[in-house]
Amino acid sequence: MHLDVLDLRNFYYRTRLGRAAQKAVRDQLVALWPPRAGEAVAGFGFAVPLLRPYLAPQSRVVGLMPGPQGVMPWPAGLPNVSVLCEETLWPLANDSIDRLVLMHGLETSENPSAVLEESGRVLGPGGRLMAIVPNRAGLWSRGDGTPFGFGRPYSAGQLEAQLRRHGFTPERTVSALFLPPQGGRFWLRTADFWERHARHILPWRAGGVIMVEASRQVWAPTRGGLGAVVRRPLRALEGAARPVAEPGPARSRNPR
Repeated sequence: MHLDVLDLRNFYYRTRLGRAAQKAVRDQLVALWPPRAGEAVAGFGFAVPLLRPYLAPQSRVVGLMPGPQGVMPWPAGLPNVSVLCEETLWPLANDSIDRLVLMHGLETSENPSAVLEESGRVLGPGGRLMAIVPNRAGLWSRGDGTPFGFGRPYSAGQLEAQLRRHGFTPERTVSALFLPPQGGRFWLRTADFWERHARHILPWRAGGVIMVEASRQVWAPTRGGLGAVVRRPLRALEGAARPVAEPGPARSRNPR
């Protein structure tokens, strides 16, 4: 079940813990995907807190928000790029997106397989998907005080296997959000320290979210025609004697 867009907005933009979580995940995303001019970038679920670095004049950015969640205008102070859409029917053309971010869209969906099918449809050749989900082994998925405590948390292996089943090839898997889900002043003041150093001290799976970058599998086209369908046709009559034409009636010669 999707969270309400107002609850997500209030957490990420109106609480110190939410702003710290937003920064931690966004910094990791930008480190993996530096913004490049001219790219088409989309986010599904509630991924807009991560997309601001990609708002370049030459780029195209769209925030897809599912109907059960609701929509809010984004970004503040700029022309709106967010749109309300059906969960499995996005208003995007085939092969039209270079980078796609899923956050609070996969683990809360009642039909995650259809979400991944739609993701594959809109990604163009060479496009990349970044699936961001709560880590089932992390602290953030163990309570319902933040958006990461709702829906189905994943392990890295589960997420990678689900991506493979829907035509994606996982390229790299990382973790982020090592900050404990505590709103105390000490934890918030040391948030940058946790993100920079905890990944070297704690097991990587201790992060609050798992981030899997995946590419879409593109199959080589086959040759057209019957040869592409039947490579070794069955020779039913092979070895049978060839028919021999019977001799016709002799023509009489009438010499003149």
